[in-house]
Amino acid sequence: MLVAFSVAPTTSDVNGSVHDAVAAAVTIVRESGLPNRTTSMFTEIEGEWDEVFDVVKRATEAVAAYGSRVSLVLKADIRPGYTGELDAKVERLERAIEGQGS
Repeated sequence: MLVAFSVAPTTSDVNGSVHDAVAAAVTIVRESGLPNRTTSMFTEIEGEWDEVFDVVKRATEAVAAYGSRVSLVLKADIRPGYTGELDAKVERLERAIEGQGS
């Protein structure tokens, strides 16, 4: 399963910055040992249902220390029997884009 999620606390920072809280969440994801990728808007993680959601829960709890309220946005691609999709999906997309130019 692939899960893309974004987690952030409410903030009173005048600039709206939540990077310290996000850093705490991403650290938990990276330390999990599961395949993952972080972009400017989401963190993607790949693994089995229970292990992925355990990491998402712990990341959310880490962010909760930075505010009185937490926002969690989550999208999952549940495809039993497939692994390595964190990269494979992007590789298939790139091949399809390259094929359009033919």
